[in-house]
Formats: sequence, C-alpha cells, structure tokens
Amino acid sequence: MSLHGKRKEIYKYEAPWTVYAMNWSVRPDKRFRLALGSFVEEYNNKVQIVGLEEESSEFICRNTFDHPYPTTKIMWIPDSKGVYPDLLATSGDYLRIWRVSDTETRLECLLNNNKNSDFCAPLTSFDWNEVDPNLLGTSSIDTTCTIWGLETGQVLGRVNLVSGHVKTQLIAHDKEVYDIAFSRAGGGRDMFASVGADGSVRMFDLRHLEHSTIIYEDPQHHPLLRLCWNKQDPNYLATMAMDGMEVVILDVRVPCTPVARLNNHRACVNGIAWAPHSSCHICTAGPTPAVLRPRPKYLLTASRPRNHNVLPCSPSSADDHQALIWDIQQMPRAIEDPILAYTAEGEINNVQWASTQPDWIAIGYNNCLEILRV
Repeated sequence: MSLHGKRKEIYKYEAPWTVYAMNWSVRPDKRFRLALGSFVEEYNNKVQIVGLEEESSEFICRNTFDHPYPTTKIMWIPDSKGVYPDLLATSGDYLRIWRVSDTETRLECLLNNNKNSDFCAPLTSFDWNEVDPNLLGTSSIDTTCTIWGLETGQVLGRVNLVSGHVKTQLIAHDKEVYDIAFSRAGGGRDMFASVGADGSVRMFDLRHLEHSTIIYEDPQHHPLLRLCWNKQDPNYLATMAMDGMEVVILDVRVPCTPVARLNNHRACVNGIAWAPHSSCHICTAGPTPAVLRPRPKYLLTASRPRNHNVLPCSPSSADDHQALIWDIQQMPRAIEDPILAYTAEGEINNVQWASTQPDWIAIGYNNCLEILRV
C-alpha cells in the first residue's frame, strides 16, 4: 500500500482508553499496522491491532484482546521478510508471545523466569533480537536481565507453535533494571545494554557474561529509564534519566563522557527512537513534512507519561506535548536546537519510527495514535 499519492500527512486513531505502549509491524505485507497497549490503572487492560485502510485512508481496529495489567512494552517479531509466524510480544507481569491472524489473536506462550514460583517480578521492558528472532531479552525490577530462547515449530492443527526457555539470567544492576536493548555491534546477536535505577548504562556480551562494561553513569545517580541504539552506527546510543529534560548521546568508544546532550524540551522526556535508515538524526517527537528534509542521522524522543505502574515517573504539570527532531551530524560540537518541532494535543507517551518505511513516525498521547509523514 502506498500513501504517497495522497495529500494527507497526518493520520489519527482514537482508542477507547489511554494509549501507552505501541509498535509498528515490520512485515512487508502489513506496512501500516500497529499494536497499541492500554494504560488503565487496574488489572484488566487491552491490546488493539489497528491498520490504515487504503481506500478510506482511516485507521480501523482489526482486533482487540485482553491483557493483564498495562503492557510496559509491545513489539512485533522483527521479521521484515515475513518468514516467521506473525508473532507479537508484550511485557508486564510476564513476557507473553501472541500469534496474530486476520480473525483473532491468541496466546502462544507465557514466559516466567522464576522456576520456583508462579510469581514473577514485574518486567519493565524487553527487546527482540533483529539478527536472531529466536532471542529476546527482558529487564525486571528484581535487578536482573533474562535472555530467552524461542522455538517456533510447525503448524499442527491447533497445537501451540511457540515455546521458550531461559538461556541465561544475570544480575545486571545494583537496583531495578528499566530497559534492555540488543546492539548491532559484533554481528548483532550477542551484545546488549541495559539501564536502571542505579543510574548506569551497562553493556554485556552473551559470550563473556563473567563481566560487564559500564558505559555511563548519571552524575547525580538519577535512575535511567530508557536506552536506544543507533540503527546505523552501533557505536552510538541514547539514554534519558527519570524526570530529565534532556537526552544524552553516548559513544561506546569513549565511555562515561556524553558526546551530545539534547535539552530543548520544557518537560521530562518520554521516549527515544533513532531513524532506521540513517545515523545522524535524532527525534524527540513528530515532524511536519514540509519542514523536515532527509539527513544522515535521526533520533526521536518524546515527553514522558505519568504514574506508570512500573516506571517511577513523577507527576509533572509542565508537559510540553512536543516531539522534536534533531540533526546530530556536528557532534561533538554542541547541538543547540532541533530542526523540527511538532506539538501534539496532549502529553506524548510514546514515539516509534517505522523501520520499514522511514518516512513515517507514530506518536501516542491521551487516547490517540497519530502517524506523521516526515
């Protein structure tokens, strides 16, 4: 489906609840499909699969299913060739793998890293390895990261296709771990980083788990909530601190010293997304196509949600509702202003850059999803 012949630059979908987690599908036959997770402060929550209709140019909800507690993150299997089953993963109390079809979404497996109990410490985030989609990593408030191995079998009637096992579990931080992300360095399979409440960014190699490398520590030891690797240059990653109004860009070759600080937000930053096709732009929300022109490096960030059940976000009355896009080519020289600012109608909870169609960005605020053409 191509929307380039149409004049519309922004498409909007209104969900029946506050939108928090969201993710673009990467399958070539499902380009304008996203999964949305609700944020309702109770046990009963929802996930919706929505898609943009080519004929009507409107979003429609294709599927809704129940989810215990809000999803802290949601991801489609990173399968750009469409060779794996159409799987969706969610984190919350557990890591769940769902199989999506045109008519229903059903649970394939529930993964619990505590062999001695049905209890599992809440999961703050996870990542799905792009090079080997049979690997996932989760982060937890119990100070650990867990690497999961996934097995996808053949279709045998209604028998579950998917099962998983713990490949390794490690104590990653001194306090709660808030995010995990695989790096594309070293072949893209074995290296990952994590951030947590101890204010550090730590890097691990699955081949040498006896030690880790501290890439950065927040000077005030503020908890770090999110990290995101540059999609084109694995030397760079971005992170942000709790209640911080800036995004810190790090170069793993120069540990502990940020190469850039992006601090034009008027309220705490909420999300980060590097451009999938370029190494030099960074966005902290959503652009206006007439203003933005292609450049080599993008990263995307947004202003953070309040009172999440796992992430320790303090209420803020100064939310700036903005998504900003930055050109970071001039690093290490100071980057003072974004090249673009988009103001949403509400506090932006999440921002996602479509990996298979890099001219589209999605933002979530209040009960709304917007996709913006850049």
